[in-house]
Amino acid sequence: MGGFSNSGLSMSSSTILTPPLQTTSPFYCSKKMKASSQRIIPIKFSKIFAKLPDSGTEAKKSGNRVSISDSNYKMEEYNIAMKKMMRNPYEYHHDLGMNYNLITENLIVGSQPQKVEDIDHLKEEQNVGYILNLQEDKDVEYWGIDLESIINRCKELGIRHMRRPARDFDPDSLRNGLPKAVSSLEWAISEGKGRVYVHCSAGLGRAPAVAIAYMFWFCNMDLNMAYNSLTSKRPCGPSKKAIRGATYDLAKNDPWKEPFDNLPDYAFENVSDWERQLIQDRVRSLRGT
Repeated sequence: MGGFSNSGLSMSSSTILTPPLQTTSPFYCSKKMKASSQRIIPIKFSKIFAKLPDSGTEAKKSGNRVSISDSNYKMEEYNIAMKKMMRNPYEYHHDLGMNYNLITENLIVGSQPQKVEDIDHLKEEQNVGYILNLQEDKDVEYWGIDLESIINRCKELGIRHMRRPARDFDPDSLRNGLPKAVSSLEWAISEGKGRVYVHCSAGLGRAPAVAIAYMFWFCNMDLNMAYNSLTSKRPCGPSKKAIRGATYDLAKNDPWKEPFDNLPDYAFENVSDWERQLIQDRVRSLRGT
């Protein structure tokens, strides 16, 4: 992973971060969650796990060689768009390879796997049993990823590969896609046959938003607690408004309810018990859609 310019966290291509044997995060879904949700947890950045590429000088795309200057141009173009959409100048460095963070004991959020060896790594090092991919086809094409080979390797290793595409840098698309994406995530976690790896392209917008929405809706947290829990482990800036909007869409039960755009910025940062139950029921009903 490259540098996050305002977080004080950076990594060069010579840095190899070794994942710990297990997470010490208190933020996982269990009967203990209700009690822990009342505590104030100090923010502490965790390690970023990185799977570095074999070569930092060139990459393959559609069978042709692409110079590192072309790769750098793509990253610069992508990061300019990212900075326009996020409050903080988070950056993605494709040439440094896949990177990820363990958010809870059974949930990992990260950037896109770039090659079949990344799938081997996730299986062997992190016991990943499910991959939830939020990329559109054009994202995969843009970065030159051979998605078919990745999906085939997942099948060979017994990893369930799922896709719930959402448009990058588009909060409305994310809002509309969150319920189905969370339904896949919640199902995979409930199966309990390995960790779930959630990714988009950079792992800084769509993927963490899905993870935060899951923690908010299913782990007895309010939005700010879920948001702070994830961003303390993986510095990023997913759209809170998209998550609040999706929460409103799922909890809205009355046709005369105030339109979401008329509500204050803090609306639907928390929900009542009956609203959370309604949200969970509606999300679970989307399984297999």
